[in-house]
Amino acid sequence: MLPVRITDELLPFVRQPSQYIGREINGLVKPADWDNAEVRVVIGFPDTYTIGMSHLGCQILYWLCNHTSGVCAERTYCPWHDAEAVMREKGIPLFTWDTRRRVGDADIFAISLQYEMAFTNLLTLLDLSGIPLRSAGRDDSHPLVIVGGPQADNPEPVADFVDLVVLGDGEESMKAILAKYKELKAGGVRRRDMIRIMAESFEWVYAPALYDVSYEGSGAVRSIDRQSDRIPQRIERCTTPDLNEAPFPVRPLIPFVDVVHDRIAIEIMRGCPQRCRFCHAGYTKRPLGLRSVEKILEIAETMWRATGVDELGLLSLSTADYPHLPELAARASEQFAHRGVSLSVPSLRVDKMLTDIPSMVKAVRKSGLTIAVEAARDDMRAAIRKKVTDGRLLDGVRNAYEAGWRSVKLYFMAGFPGERPEDIDGILDLSQRVSDLRREVSGGPAKVSAAVGWLVPKPYTPFQWAAQPSAEYFRDVRARLRSLASANRKSAVRVKMHNVDRSVLEAVFSRGDRRLAPVIEAAWRGGARFDGWDESFNPGVWWRAFEDVGIDMGFYAHRERPADEVFPWSHLHGGAPQDYLRRQYEDTFTHLDGVDDARSLPILT
Repeated sequence: MLPVRITDELLPFVRQPSQYIGREINGLVKPADWDNAEVRVVIGFPDTYTIGMSHLGCQILYWLCNHTSGVCAERTYCPWHDAEAVMREKGIPLFTWDTRRRVGDADIFAISLQYEMAFTNLLTLLDLSGIPLRSAGRDDSHPLVIVGGPQADNPEPVADFVDLVVLGDGEESMKAILAKYKELKAGGVRRRDMIRIMAESFEWVYAPALYDVSYEGSGAVRSIDRQSDRIPQRIERCTTPDLNEAPFPVRPLIPFVDVVHDRIAIEIMRGCPQRCRFCHAGYTKRPLGLRSVEKILEIAETMWRATGVDELGLLSLSTADYPHLPELAARASEQFAHRGVSLSVPSLRVDKMLTDIPSMVKAVRKSGLTIAVEAARDDMRAAIRKKVTDGRLLDGVRNAYEAGWRSVKLYFMAGFPGERPEDIDGILDLSQRVSDLRREVSGGPAKVSAAVGWLVPKPYTPFQWAAQPSAEYFRDVRARLRSLASANRKSAVRVKMHNVDRSVLEAVFSRGDRRLAPVIEAAWRGGARFDGWDESFNPGVWWRAFEDVGIDMGFYAHRERPADEVFPWSHLHGGAPQDYLRRQYEDTFTHLDGVDDARSLPILT
């Protein structure tokens, strides 16, 4: 199996060819490894190299596979538009970044699904690899196509395109799949039988082709039924028993180009104890897993010596809730500050995190503070279980200003059930108060960026029953905020808002079923690529695809679900029991003042 040639055939004809050359520092694969391996794995990320190289999960799987006897794992990413065009014109197949092998020659093609808007890129990866788009069209010459990641929690929109879905964590599941595949391959088991055997062997493996879905006259799902009693009726999640001992890439790959997050990334905690009612990860990443301070610092030291990177990222869903954060920050500062290495943290929960600022001031990078506020009023935050009040927010921000921060980014969301005009107006009002607060510390306002996203109801959360507001409502919100902002042009607050059309599509696919597969394929054939990128997203392609297939987007995005509806993911165990989630949903509306019908939204003028 000869490597794919790209030096003269591809690289001279694409923008930023350095993102395709691979063979990075700390790579784990040599050319002979692929040829001699018992099991060949390609780890695919359905977005660009600059995004995929920042994804810790793929680096973990790459590390795990290549530290497993008899296994060789290489990586691939989705080529940008120009590269795809050249590859199609010249017949260049999708290749691996490590030693440029044909992806289609792998035994396993493992793809991480992080985001609904990567579905068309999934099809690009398959097609450029020479793998039929539909699982039913594949034979023994094709690799097993396995997907995992957050979006695999409801894989039904892409069920026709994948062979197997892994629910839950990747470390334990990948280890078990590799061992089973090695056994089956050595025994001469055919590919089609491997799918069935994998589904029978592991409670967290889902083979969509082995389940039948029926529908009510209303269009809702009637039932999801297994075709054999040898496979589980309900798929469970795979969990990592001890995060502290889980495999971790202590010598991570160093890219040759700038990537989104150029830092040493360490997951210090898996899961979040807060359970905000809109947050998919907060309900599915259970139970909570921790790494010890000693293990984190040990990993950080090894990674720093292997990379020389000057930023240490402490990653989790809620870094503020890591129980040993002050100790970790103090010891990390002592260990790394004199080397010019700073700490970075994801968006913060201000009521707790900012009280630790004084102990972290020497270590934490202070270029900008990012805070997930979500809602502008105390009662709406209580309704969505975002446990912070204006008072705690402002007290925390004042502490941050005193510690040296000069700018703040606030994340808000619009479209919550029961939302009122004052919730929208409050976004600018609260942002302005955060900006003006710095005058008390240094005499000048802080630069504040208010980023406003639109609610996308997610599976496994209390809001899985909620209707997403219409696109017209979101556009009214956008117009209202722009009008309010233009009335105060001298303000240091700037408002940025997400793309409305994209958020509606996210809502369609977030809670979608198998009938959406033809829409995804039609949009892809119509040119849809990189739909998460503003410069690539073309909603018109999607609207035509829905019209041609005859699918009503509103049925999936803008419809309130009855309490007893069977969800497309009802056979997949995502976390909390349904009755608990339903009680949480109903409780949302008890916190909002002046709302008679909390399921309807006002007309904004």
